[in-house]
Amino acid sequence: MNMTHAVVAHGPHDLRIDAVACEAPGRGEVIVQVAAGGICGSDLHYYHAGGFGNVRLREPLTLGHEAAGFIASVGEDVDASLEGRLVAINPSRPCQHCRYCLKGWQNHCTDMVFNGSAMRFPHAQGIFRQQLTVPLAQCVFPPADISPGEAALAEPFAVALHAVRQADEVFGKRVLVTGAGPIGALTVLAARMAGAASITVTDVADFPLDQASQIGADETLNVTHGSVLEQSVTEHGEFDIAFEASGVPAAQVQALRALAPRGTMVTIGLGQEAMLPMTLLSARELTVRGTFRFHEEFALAVAKIPEQREALGHVLTSTLDYTEATEAFDMASNRSRALKVQLSFQ
Repeated sequence: MNMTHAVVAHGPHDLRIDAVACEAPGRGEVIVQVAAGGICGSDLHYYHAGGFGNVRLREPLTLGHEAAGFIASVGEDVDASLEGRLVAINPSRPCQHCRYCLKGWQNHCTDMVFNGSAMRFPHAQGIFRQQLTVPLAQCVFPPADISPGEAALAEPFAVALHAVRQADEVFGKRVLVTGAGPIGALTVLAARMAGAASITVTDVADFPLDQASQIGADETLNVTHGSVLEQSVTEHGEFDIAFEASGVPAAQVQALRALAPRGTMVTIGLGQEAMLPMTLLSARELTVRGTFRFHEEFALAVAKIPEQREALGHVLTSTLDYTEATEAFDMASNRSRALKVQLSFQ
């Protein structure tokens, strides 16, 4: 058993670079030399508050579930020629035999192991470490000439692709995205790929809105500058689909009010519970759908990285060495200067 360095959360605002174990790969497993890892909103919740909702840190947790790296060594029954290959690491490890897995709903697995999560105890340790032992089944090989930083965007890209899939038919529809953080920005990209006729994005900060414009938004609105969105919405609403990516209750209600009759809101962002205007839902025959993680969309995200390289470049705004994790997490929390911040482990 070797030791490796990892970014470990011990409590709110208590990130440490700890030495953790890296076990030898077993049958069907590989050791990945992690190269890049992206900081997600859930990582920020652990950093700032020690968790979110009922999910709390009960022991030190290696953070991170967006990562890519190179296969350093292989276990039994794994082709040794794979050593040196770049892989995007899928953080989901569904059991494949519960009733939801058997239905093909692996993202709802009742015994899911998801890297970097405190939802189970002992916690499922994350990927922000120099080396990681994982089943080869969690590794997806990207097309040639993809950088580790690009490959590490596959996980949040998959979240956005699954969210857009939840909206059913997006082609030719008028789309609203509330919240222009990394997931909101990637949802703009996914909706554009799905053929949306127009995409409007709202946020409370100009920097992410500027990035959303570069990624493919037709219109951006800073809602702190007044009720611009409300003024642009007719009595019967303006949009066919709303993707709510902020998790802010006021934004959820605003997104619903912006929907035209028989419109659909997909709730992506997790935050405080909202009181939804049920009379409006009934009168306009609106549909509200949730979205949770992803499954087959991960491989799709990896495959689509080359053709979406330019847009993805506007999502990744900063990369810092993992030894500067606290600075990186603070930067990722500052929406006026950063969208997606990654850690480098090379």
